[in-house]
Amino acid sequence: MSRNFLAVDSARLGTVNNVAVATTSTAVASSAFGSQTYQIRIAATAACFFKVDKAPTAAATDALLPANWVEYIKVTPGEKVSVFSATVQTVSVVEVTQ
Repeated sequence: MSRNFLAVDSARLGTVNNVAVATTSTAVASSAFGSQTYQIRIAATAACFFKVDKAPTAAATDALLPANWVEYIKVTPGEKVSVFSATVQTVSVVEVTQ
């Protein structure tokens, strides 16, 4: 029996750019991503919504990040991620470099 494995490129985790959601009614944005950042790793212990853009404001209609899930997102240097959550929490955002 043979198995097929999906090859995954490895990358170095870089700057941690966490987003602290202090209230449940306001979206919060990260700092701008570095000049060599083309991917981020985002994770949260509670479900939240997120949006990536130059000046993002996340809402309940944006992409859902389920609780205890890790997601890798392609980004452009200088963009930010905004998070909207029904739970007060800190969302882990890590810039990924090669």
